[in-house]
Amino acid sequence: MNPVGIVGYGCFVPRLRISVEEIATTWKKDPLKIKEGLGLTEKAVAAIDEDTATISVEIGRRAIEDFNITPIRIGAVYVGSESHPYAVKPTAGIVGEALGCGPEFMAADLEFACKAGTAGIQACMGLVASEMIEYGLAIGADTAQGKPNDALEFSAGSGGAGFIVGRDKKEMIATIDDTFSFTTDTPDFWRRQHAEFPRHAGRFTGEPAYFKHVIGATKGMLKKAKLSPADFDWVVFHQPNGKFPVMVAKMLGVERNKIEQGLLTPLIGNTYSGASMVGLASVLDVAKPKDRILVTSYGSGSGSDSFVLTATNAIEKRRSKVPVLELIKDKEYISYAEYAKHRKKLKNL
Repeated sequence: MNPVGIVGYGCFVPRLRISVEEIATTWKKDPLKIKEGLGLTEKAVAAIDEDTATISVEIGRRAIEDFNITPIRIGAVYVGSESHPYAVKPTAGIVGEALGCGPEFMAADLEFACKAGTAGIQACMGLVASEMIEYGLAIGADTAQGKPNDALEFSAGSGGAGFIVGRDKKEMIATIDDTFSFTTDTPDFWRRQHAEFPRHAGRFTGEPAYFKHVIGATKGMLKKAKLSPADFDWVVFHQPNGKFPVMVAKMLGVERNKIEQGLLTPLIGNTYSGASMVGLASVLDVAKPKDRILVTSYGSGSGSDSFVLTATNAIEKRRSKVPVLELIKDKEYISYAEYAKHRKKLKNL
């Protein structure tokens, strides 16, 4: 396969936040117990005028503008999400049109729970490497989906990130050296058509689902690349909460300091398709030339995509103008009543 890599990236996290304490107080639950159990303190909330489409457009604009990419040269746009605003009408078409990519570009909405965004990266890799397109844009974004008083209401956040894949070595800030996927039929989490909220199998979502697939994909990637955890400077795992990625890192022998930069769920919640993508964007904000990065996503249902990347010399001069951690600091707290209002009105738009 011809060498391909990331030539640009963007991230967006809504300003609104709701704390675990606020949600817990509403339902007369112990906030300390919930925070300790989930390993997070607050989550980002999409405002009335924010959805997966608007979030994805903002992500794409930042990637294009910050890295000086001509949008008309983007030959494919893929948006991975569990919360596309329309059941029948592609988000990717809206995004590509708004970014100025059209009309001659491929577009598709992808769904594979929380790994739909990384599936888009793999699609772009193949198209760019085969020279069918010059650039491909893969986005992972979601808005909070969680039934009131369910564990997901405390952890499901809003936001996402996207990556432009290209093959010009002068533009690459990180080469995508290899990828590996691990997939089974494990029904740990689902949402039927017309159902308002997703359902999950409780504790079953852990060992046979998240851990089996993240570890399976990561070990498969390491074996394929002939590398070990010690060979990496940065590691990003999908983060449905603040505890699981820490646990899987320990199981695989990954040092805690290698996952800290990309572990953002404790601050913004689980952004679903955007979770591992936002983590990778945060790592690219600080990575140095020749740093090696391991990323493994996870999508319920179930599957994981794992990647090996290497930062290039260009990364010192080509980074996002607003680092992810700085973006997250721009926030405004809201009450549960305001949170419910934003979610209800957004649904009825």
